[in-house]
Amino acid sequence: MSNTRECLQLLQLVTNAELKESPVYVPMHPFEELNEQEVKHIDSGLSPSEQVQQAINCLPLPSQKIVNGLKPSFRRWTIMDYSKAYSSGEITPCMVAEQLVTAIRESSSPPMDMAFFINYDAEDILRQAKESTRRYERGEPISALDGVPIAIKDEIDCRPYPTTGGTKWLHKFRSCKGDACCVMRLRSCGAVIIGKTNMHELGAGTSGINPHYGATRNPYNPGMISGGSSSGSAAVVAAGLCPVALGVDGGGSVRMPAALCGVVGFKPTFGRVPHSGVLPLNWTVGMVGVLAGTIEDAFIVYAAINGPLPSHETSAIPLPKVYFPLLQSTNSVSNVILARYGEWFSDCGDDIRTCCSQALHQLSEKFGWKTVDVTIPDIESMRLAHYLTIGSECTAGLSSYLEKLDNAESGWDLRVALCVYGSFSGEEYIKAQKLRSRQMQFHRNIFTKADVIVTPTVGVTAYPIFDDALKTGELDYINGAALVRYQIAGNFLGLPAVTVPVGYDKNGLPIGLQFIGRPWSEPTLIHIAYAMQTLCVSKYRKPQVFYDLLQKD
Repeated sequence: MSNTRECLQLLQLVTNAELKESPVYVPMHPFEELNEQEVKHIDSGLSPSEQVQQAINCLPLPSQKIVNGLKPSFRRWTIMDYSKAYSSGEITPCMVAEQLVTAIRESSSPPMDMAFFINYDAEDILRQAKESTRRYERGEPISALDGVPIAIKDEIDCRPYPTTGGTKWLHKFRSCKGDACCVMRLRSCGAVIIGKTNMHELGAGTSGINPHYGATRNPYNPGMISGGSSSGSAAVVAAGLCPVALGVDGGGSVRMPAALCGVVGFKPTFGRVPHSGVLPLNWTVGMVGVLAGTIEDAFIVYAAINGPLPSHETSAIPLPKVYFPLLQSTNSVSNVILARYGEWFSDCGDDIRTCCSQALHQLSEKFGWKTVDVTIPDIESMRLAHYLTIGSECTAGLSSYLEKLDNAESGWDLRVALCVYGSFSGEEYIKAQKLRSRQMQFHRNIFTKADVIVTPTVGVTAYPIFDDALKTGELDYINGAALVRYQIAGNFLGLPAVTVPVGYDKNGLPIGLQFIGRPWSEPTLIHIAYAMQTLCVSKYRKPQVFYDLLQKD
């Protein structure tokens, strides 16, 4: 029934649409100076480790993080906590790695079965940690990321692991020949790569329930979903196994699970981070993103992985300049204008609507920021055009592999998705790109009136994992539509976006607030997210499943 409804809507709003706009096939925006407040220009040509140091120089001092005299009742250990503990000799990367391997094994086994990882290699983790420990012993750490554990979504190439994309078959046809560009940059900073995290099969769903590798369970309530498709990356950060993980966001796949698991999810502007070494599932809507316990940690890893694209990904447009936000500035950004589409904003659960509205009120009270009412036309048409685009790109990118696929090797939800994807025509794809052009203009107009668009991150909080879905996968149109409701502009239009935890529902499940920015406005987004985080951090709660790898509790 749900797929029939989807197809009818697609026919009405995309296939039969009369569109005068020229199609836009790739949402690559020309760079323009935005004259953002409290930012620092970063010279081109810096190494990833040098960019990390530049980001650290922008961070606030610890004393600046206490707001209204309130210290957080719970906080996850940050990149700087690890770096300072290693530099002081209080603990070593080897000691952390040993605890980490034990924690991964425990969480992967009965009775927990959290299904955080598809693949991890204890010997490889310990080898990297020993090398990092020796660097600290010599007083020569590469950067603040040296020895810090970071997990990688299994959609991103990362040796010594195969890249499965959450399937049981893709790695048999497509071998992983080396690290993706983003992983290489993290390694060059000394990060310890701890394995490949679980994901919804081929990224074709929002729940994070994988019939082959298990349903990634939410650390705040293991009976609930973690969200998808970067399910494992969100959950390992929430559970304290690492301060940061990489995901890929093609339709909210970083921001949705981040919101459901109570962590930060940051998706940069399309083209800001190289996509080389990422599975070709969504090349004009997907972007490597960062999941982190804090916005500062998301910023540090963003600093490491952003930068000029490899030569084979070059574009005719000039490379964008890089600016970092000066979070340590005593002057918070002023006169920020937030755009809110009231009817759309309120199309979510009662607890989410109340919590997100209160968070907006806090921003207004504390910083004097204003909210303006806007209307975004044809939101449902945009969602369907994005669905048609991501589906078409998935089948085109994997066509040579899909020809060899035995359907019995896939979950039922992926089989249905591939059938729908395969039904899209070239004419429909072009019409979807015309809708992309139209929506770009709509959003361009909004950004003449406001700095960011603000929405709840998702329309529902985490819902239960049902036993029958564990073996087959899950297609839940109602919950899936609610989860993806606020995600599409970030992907289809190539806009940067970030979600920040702002509270909990009546069952103690996390709620996120999302900010969507104009192209290349990452510094302003990080400033706004940091301001939001400072107002909410004193109320953050410890998950049911949590590991203290620095043993400070």
